[in-house]
This record gives sequence, structure tokens and C-alpha cells, in this order.
Amino acid sequence: MASGTQGKRKLVDIGSDSDNETEKNAKHAKTRSETPRLCPYLDTINRQFLDFDFEKLCSVSLSRINVYACLVCGKYFQGRGTNTHAYTHSVAESHHVFLNLHTLKFYCLPDNYEIVDSSLDDIKYVLYPTFDKAQIAQLDKSDKQSRAIDGSMYSPGIVGMNNIKANDYCNVILQALSHVTPLRDFFLRESNYSHVRRPPGDSSYLLVQRFGELMRKLWNPRNFKAHVSPHEMLQAVVLWSKKRFQFTEQGDPVDFLSWFLNALHLALNGTKKRDSSIIYKTFLGHMRIYTRKIPPLELEESQRSELLHTVEYGETVTESPFLYLTCDLPPPPLFKDQFTENIIPQVNLYTLLNKFNAITEKEYKTYKENFMKRFEITELPPYLILYIKRFTRNTFFVEKNPTIVNFPVKNVDFGDILTPEIKAKHPYTTYDLVANIVHDGEPGQGTYRVHILHRATGQWYEMQDLHVTQILPQMITLTEAYIQIYELRKDVHMENGDNKTKKT
Repeated sequence: MASGTQGKRKLVDIGSDSDNETEKNAKHAKTRSETPRLCPYLDTINRQFLDFDFEKLCSVSLSRINVYACLVCGKYFQGRGTNTHAYTHSVAESHHVFLNLHTLKFYCLPDNYEIVDSSLDDIKYVLYPTFDKAQIAQLDKSDKQSRAIDGSMYSPGIVGMNNIKANDYCNVILQALSHVTPLRDFFLRESNYSHVRRPPGDSSYLLVQRFGELMRKLWNPRNFKAHVSPHEMLQAVVLWSKKRFQFTEQGDPVDFLSWFLNALHLALNGTKKRDSSIIYKTFLGHMRIYTRKIPPLELEESQRSELLHTVEYGETVTESPFLYLTCDLPPPPLFKDQFTENIIPQVNLYTLLNKFNAITEKEYKTYKENFMKRFEITELPPYLILYIKRFTRNTFFVEKNPTIVNFPVKNVDFGDILTPEIKAKHPYTTYDLVANIVHDGEPGQGTYRVHILHRATGQWYEMQDLHVTQILPQMITLTEAYIQIYELRKDVHMENGDNKTKKT
């Protein structure tokens, strides 16, 4: 019995070993089939044809699911299995290397195996650039230029933007905002806003996501080309603005700027509090608006004086936040000079800013009533946006004011328009210009361009769509400025009414 029992146990042991060996062989075969293999077709990749700025959808079925980019011709196709568009393309055109635009994995078709090769990391970085804190800290300090595939040199952040048809009014705003340091640093790291959750059915987060992607592409030091296409960003704008802003029709940059900042603020779950979003932290200021109603002119003097003592015609004070300040230009001269030529008028920037000194009154008319208003700034933001109102609409047409605004590029002191008690609360009131948007041409038409300061080199650049050229700061002040962005300087503070520069 002992021997029989021992033999039976031996049979059981042999069977157990056989099962284990079968499982090991199956696992080994599965692992071997899933192991990434080297691809003999890597030399067919053509990086000059790769463009990841456009919407990620199949060029045949227009589907957004499982989209792959052909790395030979740059086209997008769906799927990689048999009878898919990518599979058919690989067989018909003998294009074998594909990139999954969502998982960032490379595959060889029609053999359908994954490719792992470090030489493809540059393609992956162009599709999905990333920045760490150390890289972001060096953006405004490093003057190192990058080289595109065609051999052209460019500075990260100073790259052209494609004009699809008539979206230059959007391009200048996006270029200007990309050089607002807190905004840029926030959107360069996706982890800063990836936790934001919106209600079901709300697509506003798409606007934040696309703006972050565009910001990273503009500052990518390893781009294949020295320009970027804002196609996906503009499609998100058209969708979320319900076609109010389109890239096929010319628009007004200040309308787009106002809508875009508020849309980003709401998409980031912003509230009325200053620290609720990066938009309000960067651009939000506060002012007091003093309003008084003007009695009708057809009344007698005694009746008007009586009305002025009533509550309706008394002065009211309201607190109002602002993201930008509107500066009104003086009307241009109606008549020509003695040489029968129209003189281009000029005005100083500080003259325009007197509107906000709490003393100067301005008349505002409605259909039935007239009001006098004066404005008092109570809090200056870290970045101040000035909108110089050049276009006025009358009964028949839109008229452009050609007045030149004389402004300094550095050390603009906004403390002069603050009241003494408000000025005492602001240790820093000196600003430097970082972006200047200009309109050229007729109202309702024309083109827009932007002047940008490259902080690492101190060089000014003029950008108009794909054209990027250097420009002297003296030439910037001669342009018809439309929108300006100023940055608060923390190294210059006020002492006894004089600017004092801190020594570091």
C-alpha cells in the first residue's frame, strides 16, 4: 500500500509540474508577442511633413476615436487593426510607421507591433511638450536660440502664428498673453489646471485645455518649425463663443480679449474673489465710479437747482472691478492746416490716464438722460491692460481716430493718478510695457500686429502672423497703439513722491 500510495503521489506531482510548465510557456509566448520590437522602417519617417497643430481626427472618416498619425506623410487615420483606414493606408502607400495621438505609442503597420526607440522621443515631445519648474524659471533668463528642421533659428516664445483666413485679431491677443509671466507659467504645467472639474455637458474646460496646449507649443524649444498654427485653439473659441468670434471674419481684439479672459476665469471655476483664478490674480483691479445725473437743459435755472438737491440727482458711488482700462482719445482736428494737409495729432499717455484721477469728469449720454462720471482707481493689478479707444460708431459708419499716443516703454508711473490715501497703500506703482497691439488700415478692415518684449535679451520683436522681425523701442512709440499690457516692477518703489530703485 505504501508503494501504491507513493506511486499515486508521484503521478500527481508529475501532473502538477506539467501544468506549471505549460503556464510558464504560455506566459513566455504572450510576453514575447508583446515585447516591443525594433522597426526597419524608421528611416522612412519624414519629420518635415509632421504637423500636430490641427484637430486630431481621421482624414477619411472624420472620427476622433483611435486616431493615428502617419509619420511618413503626416496624415491622420483611424485605427490600426485589419480593414481600418490606417491599415489600408499602410498597405496601399507602403507607409509603415504610425503614432497614436492619444497614448503617444508608435506602431508598425500592417505588422501591428509596437516600436520603442529613443530616436522617436523628439516626435513625442513636439506632439506633447512638457515643462518642469526649473525649465520655466529659466525661460526669462536664457537667451539660447533653437534650430528648426529647416535650419532656421528661433527663440522660444518668439514664433509666428498662422493666419488661417482673418484671425489676426485673435493671434495678437494670444501672442500678447503668452508673454504675461504668471499666466504663461500657470498654463505651461498641465498639473496646475488638470484638477478643474466642470458640470456634465459643460465644454468650457476645452478652452483651458487648448490654451495650455498652445502656450506649450509657443514656448517649445524643440519645435520642428519656427511657427505654430492656432487651429485647435480657434475651434474651441468658435464653439464656446457660439460663433461670436470666427477665424473667417475680421473682429475686434478688445472684444475678444474681454470675452476670452472672462471665459477662462469661469472655466477655471473662478468666483468674484481675487484669488479664485490666475486671471483675476494677474489682471484684476478695482475702482470707484462717482455718478451724478444732469438735469434737462430745457428747465429753468431755479428748477434745475431744486433737482440737484434731490436724491435722484445726487452723486452715487459704486465699487467696480476691472480687467482693463478704457482710455478715450481726444477728437482729431476737422480742418487741414495751412499746407492743406491733415496734421496727425499727438497726445501724451498721462493725459489719457487723467480720466482715472478721481477729479476729471466725463459726460455719458443715454437715449433719454445724461450723466457725469468720474473714476478713482483704488487697486492696481500686477499686470495692467490699457485699451485705447480708436473706433467710434456714429449713425452712418465707423470712424477711426489716428491720434498718436506718446508713451514711455519703461518706468510708466501710474501713481500720479492715484489719490494720496490710495497711493499710500501702493508701495509699487511703476510699470514697464511688455506688449503693444497696433491696428493698421481702415476701420472694420485692416490688419493687426503686436510688439513683444523678449525678456532674456531685452530685444523687442514685431509679430504679424508668420512674420517676426526685430524692432527698435523708439519705433514702437510712433505706432497707432490699440491695446497695451504693462507689468508692475517690484524693484522700484515710491518714497516721498520719488522713484527709488532697490539695490540688490
